[in-house]
Amino acid sequence: MTFTQMHERLRLELLRRIQRGSLSVSLLARQTELGQSHISNFLHSRRHLSLESMDRVVEAQRILTADLLPADAMRMEWPDSEGHSVPVVSHNTALFEPYVRTTAIQTMLRLPIGLLDGTKARASAKRRAWQRFVAVSISAADAEAMKPVVMPKATVLLDRHYNSLAPYRSDRPNLYAVQYEGHLKLRYLDFVLSRLVLRPHNAVCPIDLIELGEDDSPGDLIAGRAALILNEL
Repeated sequence: MTFTQMHERLRLELLRRIQRGSLSVSLLARQTELGQSHISNFLHSRRHLSLESMDRVVEAQRILTADLLPADAMRMEWPDSEGHSVPVVSHNTALFEPYVRTTAIQTMLRLPIGLLDGTKARASAKRRAWQRFVAVSISAADAEAMKPVVMPKATVLLDRHYNSLAPYRSDRPNLYAVQYEGHLKLRYLDFVLSRLVLRPHNAVCPIDLIELGEDDSPGDLIAGRAALILNEL
């Protein structure tokens, strides 16, 4: 990894923490004794941080070097194997993190070679920069609304470059991972009268609605399309 790449990953990690509400520009300025305008310019890609300033930031925020490394480094666990490996991550990572930090990887999901080849993408402009494929584990409570399509302890592979409501196949609805009140839910989606409608497969579970503002897009709340569901036997 080059210095420029690490510099950019640090910027994205700080933006992620600000988006999550655990950090602010003023707090980071106090922690590092850097000017708020200096930090703001860095976060908006208008200037770079010096090595000394980067050291202050990573020390203040307790960011490990491993947090800034690409997830591809984990693939070295199977140097002789064929196939494609996808990181299994937490729901929060799948929802909010453009790049998967090495320390955020719970395990790796190994897939047959060529399985993901030709997978169609429909991503918004800003989503195209995100790491594309991640997988998440589904608890019994999270699976209830989508039974029997998704069962407890399932692993669901998400294509984060598909956050469009356009059908992937004409004969079946898309299943999405969507952000609802800060949590990840697997649901079928419709967009009706400025509302994002979250529909369960299990008819006994309620339908949820998300009211969107004029400047909001449904794609901003969609983590990705469920491209593969692996239910336990």
